[in-house]
Amino acid sequence: MAARDFSILLGVILIVIMLIIPLPTGMIDFLIIINISIALLIILVSMNTREPLQFSIFPTLLLLITLFRLGLNVSTTRAILGNQGDAGNVIDTFGNFVVGGNALVGFVVFIILVVIQFVVITKGAERVSEVGARFTLDAMPGKQMSIDADLNAGMISDLEARERRKKIEQEADFYGSMDGASKFVKGDAIAGIVIVIINIIFGLVIGMMQEGLSLNEAAGKYTLLTVGDGLVSQIPALLISTATGIVVTRAASEGNLGHDVTKQLLAYPKMLYVAGGAIALLGFFTPIEAMVTTTVALIFGIGGFMLGRNEQKAIDLEEIDGELEDQEEDIKSPESVVNLLQVDPIEFEFGYGLIPLADANQGGDLLDRVVMIRRQLAIEMGMIVPVIRIRDNIQLQPNEYSIKIKGNEVSKGELLLDHFMAMSPGVEDENITGIETIEPAFGLPALWISEEQKDQAELSGYTVVDPPSVVSTHLTEVIKRFAHELIGRQETKQLIDHLNETYPTLVEDVTPNPLSTGDIQKVLSRLLKEKVSIRNLPVIFETLADYGQMTKDTDLLTEYVRQSLSRQITKQYATEGETMYVVTVSGAVEKMVADAVQQTEHGSFLNLDPNQMQSIVESTMVEVERMQETGQMPIILCSPAVRMYYRHIIERYIPHIPVLSYNELESTIEVQSVGVVNGT
Repeated sequence: MAARDFSILLGVILIVIMLIIPLPTGMIDFLIIINISIALLIILVSMNTREPLQFSIFPTLLLLITLFRLGLNVSTTRAILGNQGDAGNVIDTFGNFVVGGNALVGFVVFIILVVIQFVVITKGAERVSEVGARFTLDAMPGKQMSIDADLNAGMISDLEARERRKKIEQEADFYGSMDGASKFVKGDAIAGIVIVIINIIFGLVIGMMQEGLSLNEAAGKYTLLTVGDGLVSQIPALLISTATGIVVTRAASEGNLGHDVTKQLLAYPKMLYVAGGAIALLGFFTPIEAMVTTTVALIFGIGGFMLGRNEQKAIDLEEIDGELEDQEEDIKSPESVVNLLQVDPIEFEFGYGLIPLADANQGGDLLDRVVMIRRQLAIEMGMIVPVIRIRDNIQLQPNEYSIKIKGNEVSKGELLLDHFMAMSPGVEDENITGIETIEPAFGLPALWISEEQKDQAELSGYTVVDPPSVVSTHLTEVIKRFAHELIGRQETKQLIDHLNETYPTLVEDVTPNPLSTGDIQKVLSRLLKEKVSIRNLPVIFETLADYGQMTKDTDLLTEYVRQSLSRQITKQYATEGETMYVVTVSGAVEKMVADAVQQTEHGSFLNLDPNQMQSIVESTMVEVERMQETGQMPIILCSPAVRMYYRHIIERYIPHIPVLSYNELESTIEVQSVGVVNGT
């Protein structure tokens, strides 16, 4: 434990000692000076903080200092009443020198200090703390939403978002603590008054009854000592109360209190001329001595002249610096070139006509929708969607938008903000007319209709969506389609670290041995490529722990993982109790594919004749189209040994068709074949 930690512990123990054990007067003098010094240090620190959180320990410190001062009051009271008025040099000095030996004057000064502290400073600080705590708590949801919006817009990183959220929580805790701590200051002021009254009353009793002094002698002796004790106690208390007010009324800024006061109070030099002129006139038209008012007016006038000249110099220098920065920024700032190398994982660019879509001031809610998309995909796919960079692009058509993955455009669309997109249920209604278009997410024919036709289209069975919903659906489907490209080693490491918090033993059995982060990333990427959610990471890692010792072939490991996720895959493609209609692969085709598999030391690959591969693809497409004509979702079912290779054969031509194996289906589901791939 550090020496500074011991000093705090010893300080608390000292407070207890002061409450129980009588201290020598020399020790009391030393502690009184320490009390004044600490109070002075606290107010200086509070004046030099830029924001309240820089002095976050202040509420706790306020409690300790208040207890220390009250313990000191107990010791001084014991010394005044128990040592026949010998309370030490410091109290005697304050009682005789500071107030001139006049007990009445000293008592009046003490009362004034208490009134200033209790009525003005403490009362105000308590109210500001209470209001600050209330408004900080009320503002937390809005600040959290603002952070989420900035994060999704790419304006801040995940680390900056966590720091901002932590700061918001600390602010709420700080103002809540200050609201309670300010009650200590209020109670301390009341205790000071009570202690002084007790000391005076019992000082008179002890002086007259035990020391045989007259009423005037007892009053002169003990009142002076009591007033001195009150002053040495209330002056530090006044400093602490002032520091409390400074801390709770302090807003975040770039400088300390002295810097901000001089900068903002003297921000308008011409106002100094006005104030100086008013003071000069006050000297000419009133009996106040002109020498005094003229001196103050001259000080204000000279100050205004100096500040005005410095302000003009600063403006000239700023203009010169701005011109130099514009000319030399590209030459002298290599960081500007490095920043251009950054490629965002996901970008959403739009033409200037779609700016209202993203502008919250114009009613746009795109940022909020992006937040919901990231949450939805985290639940559905189990992946952390990277930050989506949203920006306008004047190179696009006004109503056009573009979606990019890792710098390359993968999809685009067009919106009419004052229209609705209507998709036909299959039976056209001649009364519904509009601008023909293609629904961007699924490629379905659609119409842009006016708002007047919306109700009629819905009654006719059309699916009607607004432009923001069109964009949200399109963006969601694009992210799902390219999810396997968005999960890299860094994203995989984040998922592993998250799993390690609850399943440390499981993670330890999988990585770094026998599988590296790259191996795990390949497995997760292959699952996402076939729209299999990776949210159930514990099951995935259990399978990798079981089979990772036997093989490093990530394709084979993926097949084992798919079989472990059989319940999830079955639920994804069939509702419980329903029959799953599938297209099966004939035994001849499966044998043809199995015989073409070549095993090497680097894994296995398919060496199939191009003509045979073409026939398999054509036969598959015929069966898929036939199944689609009946309104059913095409699913291809084959044996586990060839599923992976069969998927490789058809994914270039029909990538959206799921290929399942018998081991990936639960035994409770009924499977019915509606077609067979013969490959001939």
